[in-house]
Amino acid sequence: MNASENSMKKIDPNVLFSALWIFLAVNYIYRDVLTNMEPVTLQGYLAGKVGEITITQGFLLAGALMMEIPFAMIFLSRVLKGAANRWANIIAALLMIVIEIGTMGFGTTPTLHYLFYSVNVIVCNLFIAWYAWKRYHPRSIKSLFRNKEEK
Repeated sequence: MNASENSMKKIDPNVLFSALWIFLAVNYIYRDVLTNMEPVTLQGYLAGKVGEITITQGFLLAGALMMEIPFAMIFLSRVLKGAANRWANIIAALLMIVIEIGTMGFGTTPTLHYLFYSVNVIVCNLFIAWYAWKRYHPRSIKSLFRNKEEK
C-alpha cells in the first residue's frame, strides 16, 4: 500500500464527503459572485432579464432549490450511514453534473471564469460519485472484512 492509499483510508469518508460538498458550495457561490461583477450581467439583473431569461420568483426559487442540494449534502454526508450515504452522494453528485451541463450558458455565453468553475465542480462531483461507489461497493466492503480477518 502506498502513502496516498494509506492517508485516504485514515480519512473518515463521511467527513471527506462533507468537506467536498463544502468545497462545491463555495465554488458555486463564488462563481455567481464573480458573474454578478460582469457589467452586462449586472445590468441584466437590474433590468429583470439576463440574455433570454426573465428573472421571476419561479426562476429564483429554481435556483434556490438547485443550490439546496449541495447545502443539504454537507449535513447528510455526515449523518447518513452505509448504503444511504452512498446513494445520496451518488445521486446528488450526478444530479449536480446534469444541472451544471444543462445550465451552462443558460441565458448568456459562458465566460472564462464560469468555464473554470464548471470544470472544477464537474470533476469534484465525478470524484464524489466515484468514491461513493468505490467506498461503499459490496466488493469493497467484503475486502475490508477480509483484511480484518487476515490480521
